[in-house]
Amino acid sequence: MFYPAINPVAFSLGPLSVHWYGIMYLVGFLGAWLLLQWRVKKIAYAPYSVFSSENISDIIFYGALGVVLGGRIGYILLYNIDAFFNHPLIIFKIWQGGMSFHGGLIGVLVSMFLYSRKIQCRFIDLMDFIAPVVPIGLGAGRIGNFINGELWGRVTEVPWGIVFPHAGPLARHPSELYEFLLEGVLFFILLWRYSARPRRPYAVSGLFLIGYGTLRFFVECFREPDSQLGYLLFDSLTMGQLLSLPMILVGLLFFYKKWGIK
Repeated sequence: MFYPAINPVAFSLGPLSVHWYGIMYLVGFLGAWLLLQWRVKKIAYAPYSVFSSENISDIIFYGALGVVLGGRIGYILLYNIDAFFNHPLIIFKIWQGGMSFHGGLIGVLVSMFLYSRKIQCRFIDLMDFIAPVVPIGLGAGRIGNFINGELWGRVTEVPWGIVFPHAGPLARHPSELYEFLLEGVLFFILLWRYSARPRRPYAVSGLFLIGYGTLRFFVECFREPDSQLGYLLFDSLTMGQLLSLPMILVGLLFFYKKWGIK
């Protein structure tokens, strides 16, 4: 199979070009806003009763800042620091791709901590509340990666392998679509169903950390390592796998060491 000829620019308004990658971020934020509005009307039990329709927009705004700033800064620091030293302005070229989930996660944690202080709610209650809608943005972002023709997989002979235009003549795993299905669709169903019942504090966040870390570690087995980094620990693990391991460990700690499973 050959990569379909997809223009990464959705449309242009004069000198302004609107990229599909940016639209996917908007889809993620809009989907999260709509589902959080639905959740706040359906969930009346503590501790989520502190949230209202009026502050959902603020949650999305703070979260968007954390995702964009943390994701871009995290990508530069973790994956592309040499290129930044040579061309510092690349930090602003987010339409070209180059966003780190783990950096975005840190950015969201910081922004949500600040917002929880503002509305005087427990930080973990806020994180448990928003965790089930995060896979929407994850899935949309992976579609954006596929449209950009980036973050392709390793060479493969499977029938659904794709020859990407900038990845040489051999077919590769469409790892962006694997991540869309696993980290986006499947992960959303898992978290949404689990959070439909009252859970102990940290349980939903714990499942998020374990679930994403495990799925990301698995998909990285099919994804081509970043060319500027290659394989790291033992010449076999990628940066994405190394960054996912602490997530899994912290998630397990949430479940088994203090809060248990309800």
